[in-house]
Amino acid sequence: MPFDAAPAATTQSLDQFLAGVERRAFRMAELALGHREDALDAVQEAMIKLVAYRERPAEEWTPLFWSILRSQVTDRHRRDTVRRRFLAVLGRSPEPSEDPLEMLPDPGEDPARRHAAGEAWAALGRALRKLPRRQREAYLLRELQGLDVAQTAAAMGCSDGSVKTHLSRAMSALRLQLEDWR
Repeated sequence: MPFDAAPAATTQSLDQFLAGVERRAFRMAELALGHREDALDAVQEAMIKLVAYRERPAEEWTPLFWSILRSQVTDRHRRDTVRRRFLAVLGRSPEPSEDPLEMLPDPGEDPARRHAAGEAWAALGRALRKLPRRQREAYLLRELQGLDVAQTAAAMGCSDGSVKTHLSRAMSALRLQLEDWR
């Protein structure tokens, strides 16, 4: 019986970890990809891949999960690029993507404030998508997900100093791009 108890405890704690990270991961993927369905798929695939590492210590799950999600987002960007090029060769244009902000539930606040918040969120998403990939990843992991420098470095597969450099450059670029939203 004790042999069966350990995997059950690991499964339960992995379930708790995934439940705790799910919403933040979706928001990050949605900002990075700009499309709700792609973000949902990327998060789901990252969670499924993390299950293969369930035997690892729980301290390793956070950077490992964000690294897997980062790879999923990168793969989706690559697939989109190939798809757009292929459609351009055929003389077709890709379908216009839906605005993910239009699909969010009504938070119940006044319309002017909700509109301003939606515009700011959309501007942030556009600005993030203009950043180089590594800067965008550093910003999303550090600022939106709240990972520390070491966890971000582990998730990105680089040094602490690289994370700090990418984040600094991202913050500078975002300040310039979002100057009207201050």
